Amino acid sequence: MFEGAAALSLDAKGRLAIPARHRESLLALAEGSLVLTAHPHRCLLLYPAPAWQPIRDQVLKASSLDPRAASIKRVLVGNARTEVLDSAGRILVATELREYANLDKTVYLVGMGTHFEIWSEAGWKQQNDMAAEALAGELPSALGNLVL
Repeated sequence: MFEGAAALSLDAKGRLAIPARHRESLLALAEGSLVLTAHPHRCLLLYPAPAWQPIRDQVLKASSLDPRAASIKRVLVGNARTEVLDSAGRILVATELREYANLDKTVYLVGMGTHFEIWSEAGWKQQNDMAAEALAGELPSALGNLVL
């Protein structure tokens, strides 16, 4: 289970060091094989390869004739790249994906249970601001019984 947010630095070659607390889990779940892809919200998704496969299969079942479904397929599956943790626990974030998510030197790795989101610094701040605004009103029905 991946959770928590960490501010990390991309190096000059576009490599991102995965925090040590997550490396062992990623190695156990996927032997270091990860899938990095784009998300329509302009962040990146990082999955252990076995967790990505059923999502990919579900997305690929959608009709290519439906423009919205085809667009989602292009973003999620068309941008997917298999990456492997190197000996220093880093993954390479391809230039195209860095540009898509507007990633600069500081990025946020955000645990989302089965996977991670990777946000630009500005994008992560915007997400937190939007969440604060959304929580000022009524909770979504799926969270109606939430007790904190």
